[in-house]
Amino acid sequence: MKLLLIEDDNETGDYVSAGLKQAGHTVDLAKDGYEGLLLAREGNYDLLVVDRMLPHLDGLTLIKILRSSGCTAPVLFLTTMGGIDDRVEGLNAGGDDYLVKPFAFSELDARVNALLRRPRETVEQKFLQVQDLEIDLLKRTVKRAGRLIDLQPTEFRLLEYLVRHAGQVVTRTMLLENVWDFHFDPQTNIVETHISRLRSKLNAGSRPDLILTVRGAGYMIHETA
Repeated sequence: MKLLLIEDDNETGDYVSAGLKQAGHTVDLAKDGYEGLLLAREGNYDLLVVDRMLPHLDGLTLIKILRSSGCTAPVLFLTTMGGIDDRVEGLNAGGDDYLVKPFAFSELDARVNALLRRPRETVEQKFLQVQDLEIDLLKRTVKRAGRLIDLQPTEFRLLEYLVRHAGQVVTRTMLLENVWDFHFDPQTNIVETHISRLRSKLNAGSRPDLILTVRGAGYMIHETA
């Protein structure tokens, strides 16, 4: 299998790379987040092993970017950040597994093999559709009932996140973290303002409200009308 290891510590990188090669894999090694992002986008890897604390671009942001662009390769975070909140954050960002340093290579090898055995989506998702709304993820266009809707980049990310979670209640905190990459409350009405603008654009032409407010919880788009 073809693996990408993104690790800035030379000793760890050499150790893990050598072990994975000995286990029969082809391994490319990137030593900072930006290099890792470029390789991941071009290399068609079967699995990524990613440190979280990387120069230039941290591992968490790197994986969020890859997932938002349609990358489906399984991701194993390999990091010293071992708190419960750290693990949850890594998995919510798009990681499939999480291993804390220091580690035994036998466990790393077992986790890599387990991830490689999982069924993988072979065709990258190009479109999202819910009710009469259509999103083209490649062209970055949105249509409702056949009408093209002009959205700003942040509005597009907000809508995409809501549609990907159609049928689920999405909280304000989830939107701050996943649309704006804020891991704190900015104490502003940034979410409410963008929701209001997005609603106005989506509901033009007297269309029914697509984004529902769940009082005291957040927002939701129903999968069916």
